[in-house]
Amino acid sequence: MATTVHALIERQAATRPDAVYALDAGSDATLTYAQLAASCREIGGWLSARGAAPGATLSLVMPNGLGTLQLLLGAMHAGVCVNPVNLLSQPEQMRYVLEHSDCALVCVAPEWEERVRALLAKIDRPIALAVVDPAIPLEATAAPIEAAAPSADAVALLMYTSGTTGLPKGVMLTQANLAANAEAIGTEHALTAADRVLAVLPLYHINAYAVTMLAPLAHGGSLAMTPKFSAARFWEQAAACRCTWINVVPTIISYLLEGEAPARADTERIRFCRSASAALPPEHLRAFEARFRIGIIETMGLTETVAPSFSNPLDAALRKVGSVGRASGCEARVIDAAFQPLPSGATGEIAIRGPNVMLGYYKNPDATAAAFTPDGWLRTGDLGHVDADGYFFVTGRIKELIIKGGENIAPREIDEALLRHPAVLDAAAVGIPDRHYGQEIMACIVVRDGRACSEDELRAHCVEHLGPYKTPRVLRFVAELPRGPSGKVQRLKLLDLIS
Repeated sequence: MATTVHALIERQAATRPDAVYALDAGSDATLTYAQLAASCREIGGWLSARGAAPGATLSLVMPNGLGTLQLLLGAMHAGVCVNPVNLLSQPEQMRYVLEHSDCALVCVAPEWEERVRALLAKIDRPIALAVVDPAIPLEATAAPIEAAAPSADAVALLMYTSGTTGLPKGVMLTQANLAANAEAIGTEHALTAADRVLAVLPLYHINAYAVTMLAPLAHGGSLAMTPKFSAARFWEQAAACRCTWINVVPTIISYLLEGEAPARADTERIRFCRSASAALPPEHLRAFEARFRIGIIETMGLTETVAPSFSNPLDAALRKVGSVGRASGCEARVIDAAFQPLPSGATGEIAIRGPNVMLGYYKNPDATAAAFTPDGWLRTGDLGHVDADGYFFVTGRIKELIIKGGENIAPREIDEALLRHPAVLDAAAVGIPDRHYGQEIMACIVVRDGRACSEDELRAHCVEHLGPYKTPRVLRFVAELPRGPSGKVQRLKLLDLIS
């Protein structure tokens, strides 16, 4: 089994040199495994000539494209740590990441050059900048290099979390972490060289990075790259590129459910849809499967675990709606406040241990220590329980838990009740200060186009499904919910709506 990204690439280049690894969904451009390996050597030389030698860090401010893909893989192949910067970051947050990462070089798409140069001018150390077109394969001008293969414990990826409060933390993931989860994803979904995934999620997010970019390297499959998600073109792209599986987040599923249903001929090749990064409401899962006749495999993971650490089985008969599945490629358990394991059915914090778990947070030993139990389990911050069959259920985040009058209330329970109302497109609950109960419940609701409902109607609906105690005291109708790049609702930002 390969223990580095370098080894994954070289293995496929040796065994399947002429097979396509990546193709551009909007053009005829393709990249075979042999071409990928050759470009990795060229990019290694190109980066070294610009100050990003093995062991250095390369930051990228680039959208999806074959050029972006090659830079990411070429850097890791050469032993350079990559830092994909979230394009949705606020300017000050982006400046912080570029400074904190200690990057030697920043590669930017042309439309980002001016903004990034202005940010670099505020950093008190020299950082080289190169402009690269993300849409076309990079033409390296330096001679290819045959660099020594990086060690399995070398840091290959520095990805900053998009937390809702405080400064982002740089998650250090090693070559071994990335290779282990690439292998685990392929095994979990029984992927083969005949499989191709439609890549619509941004590569600066761990889901796309691990699942759509790295997993095909482990099983010899391929990916069809799109610049970004388009609800109008999604099914057309999947059919034209002959994709056999799709990897999405719940927000995308919601958008697809609002659109036109494709012809069966456009979807019959797709074996399954993989949903991750945020909780998928059971109503949306059932509606998607009924409408598109494609089974959904619900999964869950963290940046700290190279994306998936839980997955429902490939066999539809074994999946459990509402569960993120069983531990995948790692161990998992539920622990109490004293870090002791809890029995099945008991609610506590979900903890993970395995080869996919991060090395730690960059230049942040206190946060690293707080993230692990004394015996080495990663604390996810997710509340949930495990059933007798080993399936995990997530009910909320520790920091987002609503505590009303001493009773713990999971926000997701409120969300799901509201989503059962036919006029509700999206919903999210959060705890708000209350002088009697400590916290009360506020829910923000997005109403479907062409539908209407009143506060009284929604309250009556909630009383019926939740009972009076868990019915939100405050209801706010909004145009959209604040979400991070992975599609997760940023609940704490909902507090800005209190009036």
